Amino acid sequence: QVQLVESGGGLVQPGGSLRLSCAASGRILGIYIMNWSRQGPGKQRELVATITSAGGSHYADSVRGRFTVSNFNAQNMAYLQMNMLKTEDTGVYLCNVKTPTRDNWGQGTQVTVSS
Repeated sequence: QVQLVESGGGLVQPGGSLRLSCAASGRILGIYIMNWSRQGPGKQRELVATITSAGGSHYADSVRGRFTVSNFNAQNMAYLQMNMLKTEDTGVYLCNVKTPTRDNWGQGTQVTVSS
């Protein structure tokens, strides 16, 4: 198993930017899919962005063009760059890594977009 810790959340005004980090306890071996999802207040968890060990990325329609996901680097850090934030982006953001045998989750980091 790999432990994941998200950070970088906070309070930001609409139109602002924020970069979230997902720190892994070690290098993730083999094939995997890394997901960013969010849980808004009173809402179901939704998938925001994905990136594979091969480097392919996908985005939810609601964030495409505003968010950019990057894969784990040599320091075992992955990022979600969020630009042009909207109030509806508010929620707890979670980093998730799925391998053929394991499903790893972080604790989440709170993002609040408010004026």
